[in-house]
Amino acid sequence: MTEPTPVPDHAGGGADTVAASANSAPVNARDRGGAANGHRPKLPGALSLATVESAWEAGGQRSGDEVEAGIVALWQAFGERPTQELRDRLVLHYAPLVKYVAGRVGTGLPSHVEVSDLIQSGIFGLVDAIEKFEPERGLKFETYAMQRIRGAILDDLRAQDWVPRSVRSRARDVERALERLEAKLQRTATDAELAEELELSVEELRELFAQLQMTSVVALDDLIGAGHAQSSLAETLPDDRAEDPVAALVDRDSRRQLAEAVERLSERDRVVVTLYYFENLTLAEIGRVLGVTESRVCQLHTRAVLRLRTKLTEQT
Repeated sequence: MTEPTPVPDHAGGGADTVAASANSAPVNARDRGGAANGHRPKLPGALSLATVESAWEAGGQRSGDEVEAGIVALWQAFGERPTQELRDRLVLHYAPLVKYVAGRVGTGLPSHVEVSDLIQSGIFGLVDAIEKFEPERGLKFETYAMQRIRGAILDDLRAQDWVPRSVRSRARDVERALERLEAKLQRTATDAELAEELELSVEELRELFAQLQMTSVVALDDLIGAGHAQSSLAETLPDDRAEDPVAALVDRDSRRQLAEAVERLSERDRVVVTLYYFENLTLAEIGRVLGVTESRVCQLHTRAVLRLRTKLTEQT
């Protein structure tokens, strides 16, 4: 965005901003009455995307003197008769100021916050600034409007934030304390050292950490990686209920090796293993089936297990 072009103070508004490019970001306007339902309000009047873009393009085509004379006359007319049409013309003229403030505010915000959303909020701050500005006080309009625009953007961000402001404040306190300690210690601070810096007990610090975990929210559609291998975070989250193909392959191979080892046992050992592990019979019940004592079945079972272990070890 180009820097604002100043106009004489006797215009009643001080320095003015003019559009210097037809490629400025679009400004969407929505109905103000929808704000209570979670929708952004709309500017009254006929401010459309085409209107804003054409006004910015026209501003770039006119000479500086023509723009200055036009805005002086516009402020004078609005002061005498504050109609909706005149106010909308002032909004269109100062719209690049909203883009400038939104860009500055958006610099320190997370990547999922769209600048276009900030611009929409800032437009209402601009409208409020135009309606409440008093030229006779001799202040520059830009100075007054930038505060109103910034305030409207911050108010809208706070309204959308589900984390209490007290928790956000505590998070900033912890961050600043960590920075001080690491700068002084030249290493990562322990929980005990951080708790002492914050004048808390270790238990209270851990409770604070549990609260601050709620503030660490990441959008699942954020891209990670670099180059052509970029993927969303949602695609990297493990599915605990999904079958692990490697584990399934290892299990299938182990079953195959065990079956082959059982097949190579003697008939009596194979019967003992089958009845004990697959039919869930006790040693006494297996003894009655084979017509031997329980102690003999125990010996057969031990011999079969040792032979299986030897055969499986040989295969690996």
